[in-house]
Amino acid sequence: MSKYHTVRNSALTFVLSVLVIHSAFLTSALAEEGMWTFDKPPLKQLKERYGFEPTREWLEHIRLSSVRFNDGGSGSFVSPHGLALTNHHVALGQLQKVSTAAKDYVKDGFYARTPAEELKCPDLELNVLVALEDVTARVQGAAKKGMSDEEALKARKAEMAAIEKQSTESTGLRSDVVTLYNGGEYWLYRYKKYTDIRLVFAPEQQIAFFGGDPDNFTYPRHDIDFALVRVYENDKPVENQHYLKWSAKGAAEGELVFVSGHPGSTDRQTPMVGLELQRDHLLPRAIKNRERRLAALRKYAAEGPEQSRQAQRPIFYLENTLKAFGGMYEGLKDPELISKKTTEENEFRRLVAGNAEWKRVYGSAWDEYATSTRNYLAQMKPYRYRRLTGSNLANLALQIVQYVAEVKKADGERLDGFHDAQLESTRFELLSPAPVYSGMEEALIANTLQEAVDQLGPNDPYVKGVLGGRSAAEVAKEAVAGTKLADPAFRKSLMDGGEPAVQASTDPLIALARRVDPFFREMHKWYEDKVESIEVSAGEKIGKARFAAFGKSAYPDATFTLRLSYGSVKGYPMNGTQAPPWTTFYGLYDRAYSFGLKDPYELPKRYLDGKNSLDLSTPLDFVSTCDIIGGNSGSPVVNRKGEFVGLIFDGNIESLVGDYVYSGEKNRAVAVHSLALIEVLRKLYDAGGLAGELTGKQ
Repeated sequence: MSKYHTVRNSALTFVLSVLVIHSAFLTSALAEEGMWTFDKPPLKQLKERYGFEPTREWLEHIRLSSVRFNDGGSGSFVSPHGLALTNHHVALGQLQKVSTAAKDYVKDGFYARTPAEELKCPDLELNVLVALEDVTARVQGAAKKGMSDEEALKARKAEMAAIEKQSTESTGLRSDVVTLYNGGEYWLYRYKKYTDIRLVFAPEQQIAFFGGDPDNFTYPRHDIDFALVRVYENDKPVENQHYLKWSAKGAAEGELVFVSGHPGSTDRQTPMVGLELQRDHLLPRAIKNRERRLAALRKYAAEGPEQSRQAQRPIFYLENTLKAFGGMYEGLKDPELISKKTTEENEFRRLVAGNAEWKRVYGSAWDEYATSTRNYLAQMKPYRYRRLTGSNLANLALQIVQYVAEVKKADGERLDGFHDAQLESTRFELLSPAPVYSGMEEALIANTLQEAVDQLGPNDPYVKGVLGGRSAAEVAKEAVAGTKLADPAFRKSLMDGGEPAVQASTDPLIALARRVDPFFREMHKWYEDKVESIEVSAGEKIGKARFAAFGKSAYPDATFTLRLSYGSVKGYPMNGTQAPPWTTFYGLYDRAYSFGLKDPYELPKRYLDGKNSLDLSTPLDFVSTCDIIGGNSGSPVVNRKGEFVGLIFDGNIESLVGDYVYSGEKNRAVAVHSLALIEVLRKLYDAGGLAGELTGKQ
């Protein structure tokens, strides 16, 4: 039994708790942990550990050179003429959308040698963060004393929508209110938005994803995972002052490097009861759901070469997601991790309880959070399965049904995604001209409907109301065979016609969405009232308690907003030996031939034919201690000078628990080396002009 139990509530308990928890935060800082917002960069840690003090101008330049790919991923401007760099797997969706059975740019690669050959992405939005503003007082102040949790949540959401609308109207910029520190802070992020994005270059997927799923989330790696797009405005390439200049040497061992990107989400500040919910319920269920969807897609892909091509992107993403979820799940079953998180939370709660005022204001937060998780468990199945998921076409139908209903309401009362400040982006997505593959959509809709039957039972009101006594396969077949929603002009006619047009429509997929919508809304309201409202209130208290105890020296959980991570290029102990700081082209060919050039270790023909033209000692992929997570894919790696030295594309297998905890000993970010990109562009792809634009040297 710890001494904190024997001297509980004494002054000694308070002091010791402060020291223990503060030392934990200090250890994290020294371990290069953190995905830092640009308003609070880790200046102290950088100065103490590396003797480096980034200036305001340095930070601004990195921020304005960084790009968010709004369909999931990161990137950066790398030339003054709108050229932006990201991963092949981030651009994969757009590559597939511009491909056809006759021209498979995913498999064969793509290179536009002239501006006229650049291909416009059907529905890609890029965002550049141009301004940040603290709006905590406005959002938190909207929740008045005496309000219930439900009323307070509605008030906060209405105020956030009002802030976004005012900002969008006054600046013309995309404006998002971002929740940080579990509601301890709210920030208004203003983005310059671009929607005219054109594909310039992508290698063959086989080299971008060399080693396939077996090598995914592992290291050493030998992937050349990159793609280039050009950003246009008013039908001309953007001429931008802020872009990353190419390093002539690339990343060196032991060198201080930074990652500027958009990590998706983490749960490092989530209370233990929330992590237990994930471990015992959410992750196992999510894994089974993705396995089921993957099986449906593989069955469809087996029908023929064209079906296989159509399904390759969703299969890739599902395999990636399953491996990530599996690593997260195993991490949450690790007794050492759970012990560490439990100890940290217990010490923090004792610290709060040891201060009378903190206890009065914040002490109930953890019990309240536990109430929200109990409420969730009571209705988990209806909440998760009374909806259509996994199908792009079904999602379009449901969004259109909701769009025409929501735009009639006051802005602050609408569902997320339909506020005035969001409508332009929502319409852009809904009117995408991207191809729709009816056979695949039918398989996915049938799968999600049958999953609802299996999980909820045939007598569930949702199952009876949506299927009407028919089988999932019959409903899916009828909905897809008769729908016109593959045509964006038809979608637009429904949206422009408003609620009367949608309610009168005989389109079978719209009819299906109309049957689903009431159940979705019922469960959404239940979730807001019984789970989210309590969780937000409790989270705000926990966030404020952290500020009271430690100040604002810690970083917030990731939220798919721009963050800065730092670390050094460094190998690590692995499997009883050492993983090197980088791999080379020698290693690529060794791995390919060691597996007899068999899938997934075969090489594109140009890599076999052009082997002798390459400098095989060129660094290919490298690892650093930078703290990253999903969403960082495509992030630039830069040096002290702000020069581009690498491109993040993965983490190692040990980093998959990074959602919950960071370990500087073995967590590694994996990147393509800048020298490798220039080597293949010049010597294998005959893309000297493109390489010259990147390096400034023709």
